[in-house]
Amino acid sequence: MHILLTRPLEDCYEMILKFQSLGNKVSHLPLMKIEKVNCDLSVLSEFKAIIFTSANAVKHLDVKTIDKNLFCFCVGNATEKKARSLGFQNVITAEGNVENLKELILRNFDHNGGKIIYVSGETISVDLDQQLLKDGYDIKRIINYRTVYNENFNDKFMAELKLNMPDIVYVYSQNSAINFLRFIKLYQSESFWMNTNLMCIGEKTSAILNEIKWKKIFLFNPGEEEFLLYKI
Repeated sequence: MHILLTRPLEDCYEMILKFQSLGNKVSHLPLMKIEKVNCDLSVLSEFKAIIFTSANAVKHLDVKTIDKNLFCFCVGNATEKKARSLGFQNVITAEGNVENLKELILRNFDHNGGKIIYVSGETISVDLDQQLLKDGYDIKRIINYRTVYNENFNDKFMAELKLNMPDIVYVYSQNSAINFLRFIKLYQSESFWMNTNLMCIGEKTSAILNEIKWKKIFLFNPGEEEFLLYKI
């Protein structure tokens, strides 16, 4: 099976190796780039819990002065793995989506238990901090990275892709979908994807790519990528 992955290399390197170990051909088209955003971390000593909704938020955090015994809420397994690798001890992990993460916080951290810091990217799909504020939590959001479009597409890559189109492509965000559609139109390849299965996180992401004819469209949560191989 031929699989096209679209996340930055640092976010999908292990997945590339995993899929290759299962006998698949893997192509890589990074649609987004990650840029660090400087933020004020002097206030972190005030907080009793920390929330991460992506591994990139953990990766771009200077953890030297952070209490690793804080309650640490992570959206999924990849984020948890990164948090534990940096020394966080009290990690509670959701099943890959923010809705489930919110329920975990409500069950495991009382709104009178102290301040919460939410570390995230510039663009988020769910205003988790605003939801928790309405539930009575004292929460502050800080931004420590942003995603920007990767526009350095390779003509040779697309020429080779047209000769062997992927069976599956994974798209992880609305911004990635926007840039993927731009890529498809740039190389006038709209008609090449009818035998490709599109895997998207969320209906809003898949809606952006609906004008392209796909074999099938599947929705998934992070961590379900391998499972989806057996659904097609």
